[in-house]
Amino acid sequence: MRVSIGQDSHRFTENTENAGCVLGGVLFPEAPALSANSDGDVVLHAITNAYSGITCRNILGKVADDMCRAGITDSREYLKVAIRDLAERHFAPVHLSITIECARPKISPRVEAMRASIASLTGLPENSIGITATTGEGLTDFGRGLGISVFCILTVEECA
Repeated sequence: MRVSIGQDSHRFTENTENAGCVLGGVLFPEAPALSANSDGDVVLHAITNAYSGITCRNILGKVADDMCRAGITDSREYLKVAIRDLAERHFAPVHLSITIECARPKISPRVEAMRASIASLTGLPENSIGITATTGEGLTDFGRGLGISVFCILTVEECA
């Protein structure tokens, strides 16, 4: 078994024309978009980074930048590359724990939809994907509503 930590964070954009942010593949239309070259899905970015922590191949960097330049800005596609890398190294995910720090949007109403979305991408059962959220008591810019920060822990096992 191996364990990896993934992290990512983005500020909200000032561009009000692009309203709505995507978290874990789920649209939160009431929140502003996140500033990013891609769709800014900070949850999927953190998960992708956790996969990279196991495979030792960074996807969010040159690989994702090249994909963005080719017009691929859907963060699910970056995660799919990381998932393929993991499978090629004969590992399979067994558990994913995600914690989100933000003042907005409210995460709890869409936790089940996020778990379903992430399960469909990773192949994990929904009951192996934990999602928690906090405002951090407003001690950081994320807790004050300026953006979103996500940490996750990915557990994998070697498969034959």
